[in-house]
Amino acid sequence: MSLTFAKWSLADYHRLVATDLLADRAVELLAGDIVEMPPEGPEHAQLSTDTVDRLRQLLGDRALIRDGKPITLPTLNSEPQPDLAIVQPQRARYRQQHPQPDDIFWLIEYTNTSLSKDRDVKRKLYAQASIPAYWLVDLQNRQVYDYREPQAGDYQQVEILTTGAIALPHFPELRITVAQLLTGEPSD
Repeated sequence: MSLTFAKWSLADYHRLVATDLLADRAVELLAGDIVEMPPEGPEHAQLSTDTVDRLRQLLGDRALIRDGKPITLPTLNSEPQPDLAIVQPQRARYRQQHPQPDDIFWLIEYTNTSLSKDRDVKRKLYAQASIPAYWLVDLQNRQVYDYREPQAGDYQQVEILTTGAIALPHFPELRITVAQLLTGEPSD
């Protein structure tokens, strides 16, 4: 016997969230499934904080860096919570709705225990939503996946980096080092 699971629409998920039934749970909606998010370890938490600080220095008021906040992918029944979402600076708009694909410059996920979810499930969701770029910072293997050019449901370009620097999507004149992403240190 095969099981059929009910999928959640965004509207149903928002109604559920409004009831506070999920208030003490760390969850996100991925392709209609409510998925538990693993707790962040100290390294994950501090490195994402360090990256927020560095990106704010680099970008100033050209973008907002949202730290662990939802984004909405309406056509995919998804409301993931990436570690970092670098988005258009539209503060008033985001008081009414979470950023959507057209608002997003790029996303960053730090992964330690959720590599397969972040590399496979979330990568494909982000590409299907045409998010221009996605950085996956793999803390287990000490490397950064730089995904770009979403097309046909996946990213067409991937670069796996252990050293050097990465040009910021939409801001190619600005760079951040791989060392900054992996260690919090400003240079390789």
